[in-house]
Amino acid sequence: MIDVSCALIISHNGQVLVAQRSLNMHLPLKWEFPGGKVEPGESARECLIREIREELGVEIKIVKKMSPVVYDQGKQIIRLIPFQCVLVRGQVKLTEHAAFLWLEPSALSTLDWAEADIPVVQNFMRDMML
Repeated sequence: MIDVSCALIISHNGQVLVAQRSLNMHLPLKWEFPGGKVEPGESARECLIREIREELGVEIKIVKKMSPVVYDQGKQIIRLIPFQCVLVRGQVKLTEHAAFLWLEPSALSTLDWAEADIPVVQNFMRDMML
């Protein structure tokens, strides 16, 4: 099983940052919450702070851990560990993704999501009671 942290970065006005996978990534052009694989000796929180710095060029503060989701991709099983976060410093600069959007939580279900992220979207929307 591979542990992967992901960030639901929530703006001061309640919008959520989502990122679109690039054409040369696995699952091209699918939408996801940004993050990445937890490295050996690294906590899920440390991983997320590092990955967001690398992928988006911003600093975040983790506010809340959400329920992990286990997804079987066939060749490997992923445990997606989502965290609600806020942006602390910086402007988003994409280094790996094709695009990003700030969306109202109610609009999240309109995107073409990577399969592993769908339960995270559903859990978040349920928690927000949308």
